[in-house]
Amino acid sequence: MISISNLKKQFGETIACDIPSLAINDGDILGLVGNNGAGKTTLFRIMLDLLKPDNGQLTINGINPAESEDWKQTTGAYLDDGFLIDYLTPDEYFAFLGKISGISQQEMLSRLTYFEKFAGGEVFGQKKLIRNLSAGNKQKVGIISAMVSHPQVVILDEPFNFLDPSSQNHLKSLITDYHAETGATILISSHNLQHTIDISTRITLLESGRILKDLPNDSGSCKEELTNYFDEK
Repeated sequence: MISISNLKKQFGETIACDIPSLAINDGDILGLVGNNGAGKTTLFRIMLDLLKPDNGQLTINGINPAESEDWKQTTGAYLDDGFLIDYLTPDEYFAFLGKISGISQQEMLSRLTYFEKFAGGEVFGQKKLIRNLSAGNKQKVGIISAMVSHPQVVILDEPFNFLDPSSQNHLKSLITDYHAETGATILISSHNLQHTIDISTRITLLESGRILKDLPNDSGSCKEELTNYFDEK
């Protein structure tokens, strides 16, 4: 479980995060939605100890990321291409991830086959450095790197960005299949409301760092309410 209590972050006069209480349950696929400046990325950066809150506490399975690195053993994340080592090829990068995660080369190659359809023949076995890949293929490398260690918590910020329509559909299947097979807790922020509704079991709407709605999403049940909200903005 991810637990948030009295979490606050402010940049000057701008409130980026003000969440009195939020519990993200084991096995949730939580979609974070909101317009630009809603605070989605800020919340993720606090979760990953990339940004210190001004006040309050956040824990992942009882661990405060600001106080211990044990949460990293069960968490995979990709926010942007700053997470990548761009002077490596994708294959070199995945081999490096295997070494630091204690995954053998043979096991890593086996795990990567799970992502072949999503990779689309444009990531594995390529000689290009990551820095020279298209934005979409960098996105694929990042998403695969977040999931290949089989984490129980997956955090993805705008994962549909830069992907072509086929790759977006493959990603939706990848996320829902991974969730079905592992029971992982998956957090996704996205401006693509339809994709988020398609895959999420629960959707939290943020505005100016605050939670406006926290909705169950059984078979797309919150689509009308969220569509009406954004139509009125």
